[in-house]
Amino acid sequence: MDHKKEKPKKTNKDFSPKDAAFVFSSFTFVCVAIIFALIVYDVFTIQNFLSIDQPFRMVMGVVLASFGLLMFGIILTLFIPSKYIDETNKSYQHYSLLGIFAFMFTGALFEEVLFRGIIQNLLLVFIEHQWTAIIITTLLFLGVHTQYFKKPIMLINITVPSLILGWIYFETNNILVPFLVHFLMNLGITLLFKYNLINIKR
Repeated sequence: MDHKKEKPKKTNKDFSPKDAAFVFSSFTFVCVAIIFALIVYDVFTIQNFLSIDQPFRMVMGVVLASFGLLMFGIILTLFIPSKYIDETNKSYQHYSLLGIFAFMFTGALFEEVLFRGIIQNLLLVFIEHQWTAIIITTLLFLGVHTQYFKKPIMLINITVPSLILGWIYFETNNILVPFLVHFLMNLGITLLFKYNLINIKR
C-alpha cells in the first residue's frame, strides 16, 4: 500500500502533465513558425504538410496504424517485466483524464511537427532517399529520449512506432496522419493502464 502511494507523490515533483503540455505547446508554435518560414522560402510547399489528395489512404492509415501500434504496445507491456519499464510510463496514468489528454495531445503534436514535419522533410531535401531520412529521423528521435537509455528495452517501444510514423507521413504527405496515430496510440495505451484493462508484468 505504501509503495503505491509513494509513486504518484514522487512523480508529482518530477513530472506534471499540465506543465509538460504548456512546454510542448510553446515548442510547437516555434516549430510551426519554422515550417512557415521554410514554405515562404520555397524549401517546402504546403502539399508537403497538408495534402488531401488521398483521403481514403489517410483515413485507413490512421485507423490501421493506430490499432496496430496499440496492439504492439499491449504485447510489449504483457511481456516486459516492470523493472525494465521507465518510471514515467508507469505513473502518468494516475493523473486526471484532462491532464492525460492535454499531455498526450500536445506531446504528439510537438514531436510530429518537429521530427516528421521539419527534420524528416529537411533530410529528404538533402539526401533524396525516403527510408534514409526516416531511419536518421528515428535515430534522432531515440536520442532525445534519454530517460530510456538506462532501460534500453524501452527503445523498442519508440523505434517501431517512429519508423511507421515516418513511413505513413511520406505515404500521405499530411502531418495530421502521423500526429493522430501518435496521439491515439499513446492515449489508448495510457487509458488501458489507467482503467486497469491491462497491467504491467511483475
